[in-house]
Amino acid sequence: MRAALWLVALFGVAVASALLAGSNQSTVTVFWSPHRVDLSMNLVLLLLVALFTVLHLALRALSALFELPHQARRWRLQQKERAMHASLLDALTQMLTGRYLRSIKSAEHVLDLESLLASVRTADDPAPRHLHQLRALAHLIASESAHALRDNEVRAKHLQAVLALGQEHPSEAVEETLEAAYLGAARWALRDRDAPEALRWLDGLRHGPARRTLSLRLRLKATRLNQQHSMALDTARLLNKHGAFSDTAAQSLLRELAIASLNDAHDTAQLQRAWDALEPAEHAQVDVVLHASQRMLALSGQAELVMPWLTPLWNRMVQQPDTCTPAMRQKVVQLLARALLMLPTDTEWLASIDRARQAYPRWTELHYLAGMVCWHHALWGKAQQMLEQAAPQLTHPELQRQAWRTLAQLAEHKEETARAQMYWKRAAEVAAA
Repeated sequence: MRAALWLVALFGVAVASALLAGSNQSTVTVFWSPHRVDLSMNLVLLLLVALFTVLHLALRALSALFELPHQARRWRLQQKERAMHASLLDALTQMLTGRYLRSIKSAEHVLDLESLLASVRTADDPAPRHLHQLRALAHLIASESAHALRDNEVRAKHLQAVLALGQEHPSEAVEETLEAAYLGAARWALRDRDAPEALRWLDGLRHGPARRTLSLRLRLKATRLNQQHSMALDTARLLNKHGAFSDTAAQSLLRELAIASLNDAHDTAQLQRAWDALEPAEHAQVDVVLHASQRMLALSGQAELVMPWLTPLWNRMVQQPDTCTPAMRQKVVQLLARALLMLPTDTEWLASIDRARQAYPRWTELHYLAGMVCWHHALWGKAQQMLEQAAPQLTHPELQRQAWRTLAQLAEHKEETARAQMYWKRAAEVAAA
C-alpha cells in the first residue's frame, strides 16, 4: 500500500513538472560585457539543480576523505575490543574445562587489552557501557582459576581488584558482578573449612541476594560447619519454603538440625527456649520429641516438663498403631516409664496403659510399661505378673535389664532371696551383653 502511494505521488510530481516546464516561456538573460547570453528558465533551473548536486557530492567526498583516519582508528579499537571479548570467552571456557593456568593467562590478557584501550582512547571514542562489568568478570574468572590451583595470593589479588572496581564504578551491572564475587569468596572459604570467613562474606550481601537459594545454601553449610545449629535451622526452613529440597530430604535435614539445636542447650531454660523455637511440624516429628524428652530428663529430671511432650506421642501410638514402628514404641515406653516413676501416682495413666495393653496384647512393651506403673502404684502382684511375662520377650536391652532389676527388687521385698539373686543375675547378663 505504501509503495502504491509513493508511485501515485511520483506520477503527480512528474505531471506537475511537465505542465510547468511545458508552458514556461520565461527566459534568463546573462550580461557579460561585451557578451549577452539568453537562456530559458527551464535550462537555468536544471543547471542550478545539477550544480547543487555536484556541490553536495563534493562536500560528501571531502567529508569522507577527512573521516578516513578516524574510521581507521575506530576500526583498530573495534578489533582490540573483539579480541578482548574473544579472550574472555576463552578464559571462561578454559576454566570450565579445567585448564586453569590458561584460563588465568586469558583473563589477564583481557585486562591487558582493556588497559591498552583505555590508554589510547580519546574523548571521541566512548568506551562500551559494559566495559567495567567485563573487567570484573575477567578478575572473577582469574580468581576462580587461581583458587582451583590453590594459589591464594593470585586469588586474593584479583578478588581485591573486583571489590575496588565495585567501589570506583557503582552501577547495576558491576553491583551484580560484585555479588558474584562475595558468593565466590564465601564458597572458597567453605572449601578451606573457614566458616566464620564464609559468614562474613555472606553478611556483606544485600537483602535480596542474601535470600536467594544459592546464598542460603552457602549459609546453611557455613552455619553447620560453625556449629550454629539454630541459625542453620532457620536457613533450612527458608530453603524448604523455596523448594530447594525434596520432601524426604527436607524432613531429614530439619529433624537433624532440630536435634542438634536441642543438644546445644546446657540447662533446662535453654532447652525450653530451643523447644519453643521449633515449628509445629518439627514438634510433630517423633525423633525430635523423643530426643527433647530424653535431654530434659538428663538435664533436670523434671518429669512434669516432659509429660506434655510425650502425651501426644502416646495418643498417636495408641490411636494410630500403623504409624508407629517397634523402635518408636520401645523409645516411647522407655521414656514414659522413666517419667511416670518420677511423678506421683496417677490412676488415669494407669487405666490408660491397662486399656492399651488389653487392646494390643502382642506389644510386649506395653506389658513392661504396665508392670512398671503397677510397681510404682504398689500393686506388687500385678507388677510381678506383667514384668515376668514381658522380661523374656523384650528385645530392647535397657528395657529388659530394667525389667529384671524391678523383679529382683520385688523378690527382695518379699524376702525371696534365691529368686532375687536369679533376677539380678539375668539383669547382669543383659547388661554384659
